[in-house]
Amino acid sequence: MSNDNASQARVADNHQAPLEFLSFTLGNEEYGIDIQRVQELRGYEAVTRIANAPDFMKGVMNLRGVIVPIIDLRMKFSLGTAVYDQFTVVVILNIAGQTMGIVVDSVSDVITLTQDQIKPTPEIGSTIESDFLIGLAPLEERMLILIDIQKLMSSEDMGLQLSHAI
Repeated sequence: MSNDNASQARVADNHQAPLEFLSFTLGNEEYGIDIQRVQELRGYEAVTRIANAPDFMKGVMNLRGVIVPIIDLRMKFSLGTAVYDQFTVVVILNIAGQTMGIVVDSVSDVITLTQDQIKPTPEIGSTIESDFLIGLAPLEERMLILIDIQKLMSSEDMGLQLSHAI
């Protein structure tokens, strides 16, 4: 009977709590980030450009008295020229106690996945370093590319100074 209990415990461990991802598009691809990092969604509005900032750093915006750096992920991932229209969204994130925003082409929905649905990323040339990818989630006729947004936003090449270690 103790073997049976141990077996049941292993099965229970494999059925972890589902994970929720906010899905969004950049060009023709669909991406997902941990919904727990998302603070709010906003329509795109003009930002204040910072001199000598990398192209993907669109600038900063004032969000209720907080100065928020805004990163355009399409430009960061070299996915072509960004077009800002009524579908463009700024996803406001909270990472390590710091508020920042990412510009995406559009937001789709919140997708709930189990760990079993997330497949490892193959080692191929990509515009996104594999360090920043959680994996891939095949969903019916589409593929969701899951980004570790915390690792990406705290990476050295982003140039953002987070208030404390992650």
